[in-house]
Amino acid sequence: MNKARKILVVDDDRVFLKLVENDLTREGFVVMTAQNGKEAISLAKKEKPALLLLDINMPGISGGDVGNILGSDPQTRDIPIIFLTALLTKKEEETRKNMIGQHFFMAKPYDLKALLNEIYKFI
Repeated sequence: MNKARKILVVDDDRVFLKLVENDLTREGFVVMTAQNGKEAISLAKKEKPALLLLDINMPGISGGDVGNILGSDPQTRDIPIIFLTALLTKKEEETRKNMIGQHFFMAKPYDLKALLNEIYKFI
């Protein structure tokens, strides 16, 4: 499997997860999914994807905490993360220049072309 094309998508909303998975699969990516932070951490360590698309607001371990945990682990700290979240508006996305700390973020709902542009910046 081509690691450079492997993306882990993490969201607790199954419908959204399936939508992203379908969009990225059609674009030729190998997509793995997780519905919570614990599963995301486990999959990221096991599969070492090229990129994570990560929701922030999830039950249990939040996406922010997942990012911190993965970022502090030598096995996973180099995996880029794009946060896809409904916590921010498109206007906030533009004002913050799409960055939270060192991580890129996009507001939901996402524009596929814009998302792909960002993915290709990282992988």
